[in-house]
Amino acid sequence: MREKIAGVIGAGSFGSAIANLLAENMRVFLYERNKNVAEQIRTTKQYRGHTFHERVHVVESLQELADNCYIIFPVVPSQFFKNMIQDLSPFLRPDHIVIHATKGLHTEFDLETATPASISLKQIKTMSELIREETGAVRIGCLAGPNLSAELAEHQPAATVIASRFDEVIREGQSCLRSERFQVYGNKDLLGIELTGVLKNYVALASGALSGLGYGENARAMLITRGMAGIGDLIATCSSPKSRNYTVGYRIAKGESLQEILESLGEVAEGIRTLKIGKLIVEKVNQPAPLLQALNKVFFENWDVARAIKFLMRYPVQNDAEYLEL
Repeated sequence: MREKIAGVIGAGSFGSAIANLLAENMRVFLYERNKNVAEQIRTTKQYRGHTFHERVHVVESLQELADNCYIIFPVVPSQFFKNMIQDLSPFLRPDHIVIHATKGLHTEFDLETATPASISLKQIKTMSELIREETGAVRIGCLAGPNLSAELAEHQPAATVIASRFDEVIREGQSCLRSERFQVYGNKDLLGIELTGVLKNYVALASGALSGLGYGENARAMLITRGMAGIGDLIATCSSPKSRNYTVGYRIAKGESLQEILESLGEVAEGIRTLKIGKLIVEKVNQPAPLLQALNKVFFENWDVARAIKFLMRYPVQNDAEYLEL
C-alpha cells in the first residue's frame, strides 16, 4: 500500500505550525515559493521560531507536492491565493483532498481604487470558492481556529475545526491532524466557518487598539460581544499579543504608523484587507456596521483611536448591527 503523505503550501507562521502538527502522524511535503526561506528550512530545520519535525521535507515544486500527496493544505495569504491555486491546478487529481487554512477574502478588483458603485458582490470570493472555480477539485474544506501559531509552535494544547460539505474531507483531515495536543472538530457549514474566520480579524484590530489605549476587560468584553462569531477563534485572536491583528491594533493605538507596523511584522495581517473589503460590502448593501466604519477611519483616514471610541459610544443603539443580511 502506498504511503500517505500530506502536503502543505506556504511556510508562514500558520503553515509551519500545520506542517509540524501533520508530521506527528505522517510524512509531510512542504512547498515554499521563497527559495531563500525554503533553503533555510531545508538546511537548518528552523524558521521564525518554528523547529521543523524530522518528517517535514521541503520540496522543489507544486508538481512534486501534488504528485506525492493525497491531501493538501494551502496556507498562503489571500492576495496570493488565486495565483497559487492556478499554479497548482494542473497537478490536482480527482482523488485529491484540499483543505485550506487562509482566513481572508479574494477580490476580483483593485482594492485600492474600488468603490461601492464599481463592484459586484460576486467579485468577492472565499478561498473555497476560488478552489472550486480554478481547479477540478471537488473534495474541498477549510481549517479554522482558535489557533495561534506561536502557541502551536510551543506545543501547547489547542483545537481546530475542519469544515466541508463532505464527511470524507472532515474525517481525513481529522485523521491527519488529531493528536494528544491537538483536537479536531468537524462542521458541515463551509461558508459560515470561512466567513467567521475572516470577519473576526477586524474585531481583533479593534481589541488590540483598546488594549493599546490601556482600557480594561469591560471594554474588550463589550467589543467582543458585539462582534461575536466563531467565538473560540474570536476570543483567541482578540485576546492575545501573539495575534498579528491584535498586535497591529495595539501598535496603532500607541501611535505607530500602519506602514511601520506592517513592515516590521514581515507577515500579512488579514484584518487590514478585511477592513477595506468589509467597508465596500456594507456601503454596497447600505447596511450599518459602525465598528467596521470607525476602524476604517482609524487605519486609512487618520482618525486616532480615541476619536473612534467616542464615535462608537455615541452611535445610536437602535442602528447598531455588526452583521450583514446579504
